[in-house]
Amino acid sequence: MANIESALKEAMTTIEGTIGVALVDYGSGMALGTVGGGKELDLTVAAAGNTDVVRAKVRAMELLNIKDSIEDILITLGGQYHLIRLLKGRGGAGLFLYLALDKTRANLAMARHQLKAIESTLEV
Repeated sequence: MANIESALKEAMTTIEGTIGVALVDYGSGMALGTVGGGKELDLTVAAAGNTDVVRAKVRAMELLNIKDSIEDILITLGGQYHLIRLLKGRGGAGLFLYLALDKTRANLAMARHQLKAIESTLEV
């Protein structure tokens, strides 16, 4: 089982095109850990902002009476992909992994696959 820091470092180094990655508590909007980002991307601001995205989608599903779970949410920008993966399982409730990718270097399908694998080893 990987701790938060090692899981985030793994995402940063093994997922091609990663700009930054964070583990976020969407109850508070606080990042529990971040790797990468910098001048190009403020991961603390991104964590708080994407918390609103997650809350809005969860609320929309409730209003629509959709009885399913969110795997991930994809936001496609001109030059970046932003991938939000809600954690499942023990200790993962209320948390999501946030991954920002450079669109020119990333393989979105592979990034989703690798992020899912990292999630499965994450010990929170």
